[in-house]
Amino acid sequence: MNTIGALALTPGYYFWLAVGALLIVAEMIAPGFFLIWLGGAALMTGVVTAMFGLGLVAQFIAFALSAIALIYIALTYVPYNAGETPDALLNRRAQRLVGQTVRVSEDITFTTGRVKVGDGAWSAKGCMAAIDTEVKVTGVDGNTLIVEPIGATLND
Repeated sequence: MNTIGALALTPGYYFWLAVGALLIVAEMIAPGFFLIWLGGAALMTGVVTAMFGLGLVAQFIAFALSAIALIYIALTYVPYNAGETPDALLNRRAQRLVGQTVRVSEDITFTTGRVKVGDGAWSAKGCMAAIDTEVKVTGVDGNTLIVEPIGATLND
């Protein structure tokens, strides 16, 4: 291969700027908080290539080092889950029912039954209870409420 052919295959700064822009757009379309750092590394490589006229190997080394540095900075200094809520039971509807009094809608045995909660019904287990009896939710097993009779003590 002659020198002119090798130069034509060498990506210039415009290549890195285009790749950086595409990666950042891809991050906006499918956010995962990772492509942004690779896009930043590609943009940095494009700027350095434009300033110093780097060769092919130097460009890929610059990209690799920039990517490693930006990902390290992101993992070290950017909070992992900045959107965390102070409400620990958010999206845990069954856990929110613990402590509430509910009415039995199907006889409860130790392993099966249903209770009415608001306008819906939940599976329940834990004590023998007849229809229309009020019981208290004491825990959750998956999506099944664990109930006990109101006023029950440990000695019952």
